[in-house]
Amino acid sequence: MSFSKHLKSYLLASAAVALAACEQPLDFDMRGAFGSGLNTAEAARTATAKRPDADDRGVISYPNYQVVIARRGDTVADLAARVGTDREALARYNGLQVDDNLRAGEVVALPRRVAEPSPQTGSPTTGPIQPPGVDITALAGGAIDRAGDQRVETTTLDAVKQPEKPKVTRGLEPKRHKVVRGETVYTISRLYGVSVRSLAEWNGLGSDFKIREGQYLLIPVPETPAPKRATPAPATEQPGQGSPTPTPPSAARPLPAERTQPVAETTPATTETAQAQPRTPSGGQFAYPVQGRIIREYSNGKNDGIDFTAAPGSAVTAAEAGTVVSVTKSTENVQFVVIKHSNSLATVYVNVDKVAVKNGDTVRRGQKIAAMPDGSPPYVQFQVAKGTTQVDPMPYLQ
Repeated sequence: MSFSKHLKSYLLASAAVALAACEQPLDFDMRGAFGSGLNTAEAARTATAKRPDADDRGVISYPNYQVVIARRGDTVADLAARVGTDREALARYNGLQVDDNLRAGEVVALPRRVAEPSPQTGSPTTGPIQPPGVDITALAGGAIDRAGDQRVETTTLDAVKQPEKPKVTRGLEPKRHKVVRGETVYTISRLYGVSVRSLAEWNGLGSDFKIREGQYLLIPVPETPAPKRATPAPATEQPGQGSPTPTPPSAARPLPAERTQPVAETTPATTETAQAQPRTPSGGQFAYPVQGRIIREYSNGKNDGIDFTAAPGSAVTAAEAGTVVSVTKSTENVQFVVIKHSNSLATVYVNVDKVAVKNGDTVRRGQKIAAMPDGSPPYVQFQVAKGTTQVDPMPYLQ
């Protein structure tokens, strides 16, 4: 059973006993969530646009880069020959070998630009996909509306045939992500807040969602709304109209003398530095589960918990007294522990090693339940669920 099914089953079952149900259900699409901070629930609710159509060569062109879409049976060499680029350079750029077979629909990044799409290459438009432009018609219409009824004298000019402008395709340019060692489709989808399905469809991934180090992925762009017609600017009022004159403050009683203390000048810490500071228990409802550093904080829709790092083998402890209700692994072999507490709360400890408790055990606050695993960096993710809804753990720790 997958991690999502394990935890969802626990939460739903516990709701009938101790965890009260909430109005908004917790959507656990957590195949990588509790090993990598991924939850695609929010991403699944975010609509993304369809990947643009390629020309007959398979080329999709943007202002800052180009990609080519592989056909069934293509090798890297076949692809390079079809678009007119160096096959060795193409292979190196994408972490491939020249003779590697490609999946139908797989996206391959081009190391240098090739001829732009055009009607000659099977594209209805010419050149790269351009960002959505200003609605010139709407702006012109608004200007005419504001101009009012004015007399304009016109003269007839001989018609001059203007050269036809090439048609362009409008759309947002996706970000490109180069896969590094240890990343998965799930961690990348969480990083950019898109669904795993959209990421897979845009990049022609297989049903196993397998990716490789050095691979370039296009990050799906959101659906863009139609441009709005420009509205005329509201009429302006003369200065002083429409607002009462404020009563000046009384001068009968002088203001007290200000007493200020000099403040030592400090340099604001960056987010990354702030997150890397050691954290210790601070008397909150829950104790810190790891004596280490926070390397990633909770972010709604992006990271479902707080990621702690410490030396491999360091103790992972119960944040509060409670009952162990789940000790299991996800489909990616990521081990996690769920502890039920009072007040409809539960804590989840994800990516743990050497679990020292079992289902049904009663644990006390600060009791060791598992160990920090190996990793680069080693980390454990701490999550809090209230009823059947995940919440930010930090307020419970402070």
